[in-house]
Amino acid sequence: MRVGLLVTCLVDMMRPRIGFSALKLLESAGCEVVVPAAQTCCGQPGWNSGDRASARALAEKLIDEFEGCDFVVAPSGSCAGMVKTHYPDLFPGEGAWLERAERLAARTWELTDFLTNVVKLDSPPSRFTGTVTYHDSCSGLRELGVKQQPRRLLAKLPGVRLKEMNGCETCCGFGGTFSVKFGEVSAAMADAKCEHILATGADVVVLGDLGCMLNIEGRLRRRGDNTTRVLHIAEVLSYEK
Repeated sequence: MRVGLLVTCLVDMMRPRIGFSALKLLESAGCEVVVPAAQTCCGQPGWNSGDRASARALAEKLIDEFEGCDFVVAPSGSCAGMVKTHYPDLFPGEGAWLERAERLAARTWELTDFLTNVVKLDSPPSRFTGTVTYHDSCSGLRELGVKQQPRRLLAKLPGVRLKEMNGCETCCGFGGTFSVKFGEVSAAMADAKCEHILATGADVVVLGDLGCMLNIEGRLRRRGDNTTRVLHIAEVLSYEK
């Protein structure tokens, strides 16, 4: 099984270890993993901002780079959602390009969804222990139906206790350009999310999208909380220490 790992630009720039964690998980499941060296952005920022030209240019590039793979997997609900849900909308009525976009969309998965429903990973290579709470990222939840998949994988770790927070499905306030255009509203939403996290008493908040991670961790630190850890689900599932 040849799997193309869509690292995502935020992971590449901000926390590359998430990409390495995803690679470890896929290889532990028996996948042959391909990481195209020239990959960049999936085009989601342009799409969300109404810049279809830039979104299309990046989509064409990504399709060229990944269409030789049996599957495309991303450690991000938003990037996987962009490819799976929105790529065909970039090529309406365009014959060959639309067909290529649709074929790739059908083979694209968010990481925990792929591990749970395609390769059916039974034993994540993790030694993680502790009490965690889980934040459901908007795109993964609402576009791809990612809800129980990460929880099922966490349940396979004997040292992990999951404590659900109130409002686990409520947006953290990031929303891509939303957090820039509506900074005060975004900050208030992040504050509410932080309160729900802290109320659980969990040591760690776990999630599946780096945008949410940056927003939540940044707000926790600005509030003076330097102890609550914010980890991507891939980091927890591949934890070695």
